[in-house]
Amino acid sequence: QVQVVESGGGLVQSGGSLRLSCAASGTIFRINVMEWYRQTPGNERELVARITGGGSTNYADNVNGRFTISRDDTKKTVDLQMNTLKPEDTAVYYCHVYTMAHWGFPEVDYWGQGTQVTVSS
Repeated sequence: QVQVVESGGGLVQSGGSLRLSCAASGTIFRINVMEWYRQTPGNERELVARITGGGSTNYADNVNGRFTISRDDTKKTVDLQMNTLKPEDTAVYYCHVYTMAHWGFPEVDYWGQGTQVTVSS
């Protein structure tokens, strides 16, 4: 089993910055893709940023240039640096990872419990 825990959310003023962190633990041979999603009440969860095992990154258009995703495979963590935050970035942010328990085992995905980010105007 794998546990995924996010941290770093909070309240920040518009234009400010926050850094979210996500740590995976448990039976992990390798972590492939690591992602950050966000969700607001009444809306579907949306992909914010993705980083592959090789380090390639993708961003949603509305955060590109403001957010940066990074990973540390030795620590099994993925961070999301969020700059120039806007009120519309207010959401619960979720970490999503794809892991393999052992070599040759199928890939399984896990979600964290989410962390609230609130940007005041």
